[in-house]
Formats: sequence, C-alpha cells, structure tokens
Amino acid sequence: MKVTSPAFENNGFIPEKYTQEGENISPPLVISEIPKAAKSLALLAVDPDAPDPEHPKLTFTHWIVYNLPAKSIELSEGIKIQTIKEAEEGFNDRGTIGYIGPRPPIGTHRYFFKVYALNLELSFDKPPHRAQILQLMDGHVVEIAEIMGRYKLQGQIKD
Repeated sequence: MKVTSPAFENNGFIPEKYTQEGENISPPLVISEIPKAAKSLALLAVDPDAPDPEHPKLTFTHWIVYNLPAKSIELSEGIKIQTIKEAEEGFNDRGTIGYIGPRPPIGTHRYFFKVYALNLELSFDKPPHRAQILQLMDGHVVEIAEIMGRYKLQGQIKD
C-alpha cells in the first residue's frame, strides 16, 4: 500500500495553505496499491512532536477518517468526507470533528498521515477519538502506509 501527496514530498515541508496559518484545509492525498484482504481504510493524521520537538509530551491528532473504501482513492484538498459513501470522521485533539491543520507552538514538527488497511469496517455509536479507533483496529490491520510532512510556523527564527 502507498500514500502520497501532490502537495508535498515525504519528509518535505507541508505548504502553508494546509495549515492554520493558511486556509486550514486538508492536503490532497493519493492512496494506492490496496491489499486484497482490505475491507476498509482508516486515515489518522498525527503530530508526535507536541508541544516541543525537543521535549515531546504527547501525540496530537489532527484528523481521523475511517471506513474509506478499500480501493485506490484520491482525497482532494479540503475534501468533505461525507461525500464519500460510508466514510466518517472522528474527533481531532481540538475536540472538533474533521481536519485541523498544523500550527506547532515551537520548532519544526512532523505530521504523519497514516493509512491503515483493515479487514473489517469500523462501527461507533458516536465519532471516535484516536484511542477508541486504535483499540477497535487492534488485530485487524492488514497493512500500514504513511507519508510524513514537516511544518514550522512562518516567522519563527529559532528551531
């Protein structure tokens, strides 16, 4: 399985447009080479460097999408997930549903867009948080792919 973005290279810098300093819309992602055993896909976008990459204390969740179809798919920038049949979103760590772009308080942070191929579809009574989705996915992950982008606030001199 593979995940890429036409907006940034793996380990490259995420354009400002996809951050809270810009338009705060999700970047375009291309998910391909889906394993045959997959029944659905889940996407988690996380920052493991919060609040300070020199002294990380938590992993901040920026986006949860689950029950994406188990096929090659292009998620356009700023996509409304409800336009994809069966797909749903969970809570980010700001406490809202949907995408929230990077805005690191200090230094350059890494943002991982991880796609999980699952051998089932997920079901929740209400939108999940990261811990809930990870718990339900446990033992059902067929394959994982990721792309990582970096971001540093514009105008920050010190890294």
